[in-house]
Order: sequence, then structure tokens, then C-alpha cells
Amino acid sequence: MTFQVFMLAVALVLLLEGVGPLLFPNKWRRYLNELSHQNQQVIQRLGGALVTAGVVILVIFA
Repeated sequence: MTFQVFMLAVALVLLLEGVGPLLFPNKWRRYLNELSHQNQQVIQRLGGALVTAGVVILVIFA
């Protein structure tokens, strides 16, 4: 993987992550507040699901 491809991937992640707070700041704030009150195990499962989905997408498209 070249550095340019890596930077494009980082830019895409930043772009997608920024859409929520840009377009829906109040909903985003409520979401983060609710997430911060969740049990640690729930947050870990969510993170695990996101990592798994990312790996599956990489395997399919790489």
C-alpha cells in the first residue's frame, strides 16, 4: 500500500466521520451523550463489530 492510498483512506474516514456533526449537531451530541452512559462491554462490542465490518470490506474489495 502506498502512502498516497493510505492518506486517501484517512481522508475518506475523516470525511464520513465529519458528516454527522456537520449536518446534525444536536442529534450527534445526544448520540455521544447516550454512548458515554453505556456499559463498557456494550462499547467494546460495538467497536468489535465495526472492526469486523472493516476487515470484511477490506477482504472483499482489496
